[in-house]
Amino acid sequence: MSLNIIIREAEGVTVLGLKGKIVLGAECNALRERVKHLLASNQKKILLDLGDVSFIDSAGVGTLVATFTSTRAQGGALKLVNLTKKFQETLQVTRLLTVFESFDDQAKAVASFQ
Repeated sequence: MSLNIIIREAEGVTVLGLKGKIVLGAECNALRERVKHLLASNQKKILLDLGDVSFIDSAGVGTLVATFTSTRAQGGALKLVNLTKKFQETLQVTRLLTVFESFDDQAKAVASFQ
């Protein structure tokens, strides 16, 4: 299954609804390019909705870190919402849960950008 990315807006925040797998190859490239395009369009408040992500490999985790870093370098913010239990465990084991700001509720996540 490829990675589907659905873009929506919520109170000035760009929400990327991710569905599928974030793995090495076209999936990681698609996510990286989408965030790069948003930043080039001056959309710097980005929320990744990971509720429908079925699997993420180490390349996918690396892509999240790279997009987080590039967003921050351009004066933006990238946050996560709806982490699955497995994904939350992955971030905890890699100690990235302390790097990413994550939320269980989209409304709270969107409000955190204000």
